[in-house]
Amino acid sequence: MNTRVLTGITTSGTPHLGNYVGAIRPAIQASQQHDVDAFFFLADYHALIKCEDPDRIARSRLEIAATWLASGLDPERVTFYRQSDVPEIPELSWMLTCVTAKGLMNRAHAYKASVDQNLAKGVEEDDGINMGLFSYPILMAADILMFNAHKVPVGRDQTQHLEMARDIAQRFNHLYGKGRDYFVLPEVVIAEDVATLPGLDGRKMSKSYNNTVPLFEGGFKALKSAVAKIVTDSLGPGEPKDADASHLYLIYKAFAQPAESNAFRDELIAGLGWGDAKQRLCDRIEQEMGPLRANYEALMAHPDRIEEILQEGARKARAIATPFIRELRDAVGLRTLSASLKSATGKSAKSSSKVARYVSFRDEDGQFRFRLMSADGIELFCSVPFADPKQAGAVMRDLQQQQAASVARTVGDTGFEIVLEGRKVADGVESESEAMRDQKMEQLTLAMRHESNA
Repeated sequence: MNTRVLTGITTSGTPHLGNYVGAIRPAIQASQQHDVDAFFFLADYHALIKCEDPDRIARSRLEIAATWLASGLDPERVTFYRQSDVPEIPELSWMLTCVTAKGLMNRAHAYKASVDQNLAKGVEEDDGINMGLFSYPILMAADILMFNAHKVPVGRDQTQHLEMARDIAQRFNHLYGKGRDYFVLPEVVIAEDVATLPGLDGRKMSKSYNNTVPLFEGGFKALKSAVAKIVTDSLGPGEPKDADASHLYLIYKAFAQPAESNAFRDELIAGLGWGDAKQRLCDRIEQEMGPLRANYEALMAHPDRIEEILQEGARKARAIATPFIRELRDAVGLRTLSASLKSATGKSAKSSSKVARYVSFRDEDGQFRFRLMSADGIELFCSVPFADPKQAGAVMRDLQQQQAASVARTVGDTGFEIVLEGRKVADGVESESEAMRDQKMEQLTLAMRHESNA
């Protein structure tokens, strides 16, 4: 199966040039790899922790969604959704909260930093700290574990949260797994080579420092106005500049090809004036961002299009989250009454609950086959034909003891097959897209997990 990579974007502000270079562009490029199953979500529940302005959050959700789509994010290839459109995430967050030690949250960097600031001001240590900030790492863990992401790209300041997510996942698996792991332990991915842009004052470009260059908002005029404010030294035209120490050069390198960057560097060393250098920088940024800005403006003019994309993304996400949360409810004891009776007595109880099942049949050529049907009655795969019904039955019984990860293999962009001991024994139902194929394989994982535990 493909590597599942998950990225969240907090909707509490307007994207700037540093966001594009440091997060948006590299994430979109990574999502285009053939072996990556990418999940991108608007972390709007997280935004509530820091922002109490509903209009700002609403505007930010629109701007950030439009920015990612305009920058080339393909909703057909990835799963792009709002956190708040997947109710299974906060439900999982509560389950995880109930297995997380308070002491672990006490050690979270964001909480400790807020406490230290309060103590420095001479006020009560928890002054102004809400439970959202305190338990933020648990919601982040739910975002990741809900979709069993294998890898999560983050900045170094978020590494601790990934380690906490792993700790929480291990605790849940230990308490409720009974020999199986519900959650994959996510790996942190820190891109050391991703550019960090300097802001107008030379510090890291950040909304916190109010030193950003707007990405799309305000058009080329706003871009030019911001670049004009970038701090430079007092050297005039004709005087050699220290290119490597120049903020203009560092930003230019993030957009230009190596040959262009070298030429710009040589001109600075030769005495290019700062005014001309800033104009060159604006022109080079506009070369890449101009077409994307046109896409952005078209999307912002039709928010209904963005809404449709996000709703479709939510449907794709919930196709995975809904059956998984059912499993987790069952694991912690939130079962139907009939299932509870069966668990308590060890006896079968009459139940109308639908489960995944194998169905044997004889095809039009008189050969013996079997299908695996999901709990929702969807065919997941159909076996190859067998002349002997006993042989078909033996293969089916063998598969009932297997997990999907050990027998399912992808075929092309939209198909998969089932291989047992090196021999293909079944073909998966062809899907319309790679993303839909991967969702079907997720259903296959759940179905085969049920059968092997039955």
